[in-house]
Amino acid sequence: MIQMIPLQHEIEARLAEAEPGVEVLLVEVIDRGATARVTIDHPDGVTLALCERVTHALPEVRERYALEVSSPGRERPLAKPEHYRRYLGRRARVRTRDPLDGRRSFTGELVGATEHEVTIAADSGVVAIAYDDIHRSNLVEE
Repeated sequence: MIQMIPLQHEIEARLAEAEPGVEVLLVEVIDRGATARVTIDHPDGVTLALCERVTHALPEVRERYALEVSSPGRERPLAKPEHYRRYLGRRARVRTRDPLDGRRSFTGELVGATEHEVTIAADSGVVAIAYDDIHRSNLVEE
């Protein structure tokens, strides 16, 4: 299973109460720990008003970090097994923490996703990557 930082658990729990339709796609702590970037999605789309509501629903997070809330955009992040399953057949870029077969970046079609790994048909061949080994992953415009 992909490792989620405790901050992501905290944000998901808070938003489950305050904004139950919001899916937290990714939480990143950036700028040497000064900023929390939260990427969200919603069945009706992500609007500026929704980003503002989410920001106001997270006062504890705002006390510790500068908070950025945004939509996933076209190159949406993939961070959970269900994200990979939802986008089977689409192109993605998967970057690993450590080299795998001498590479750290794989771009190709998502062809499989279990609870433990994603399989991607990259230019170098089909490769299975354990979620724990993934540093960052996102869809790629076709």
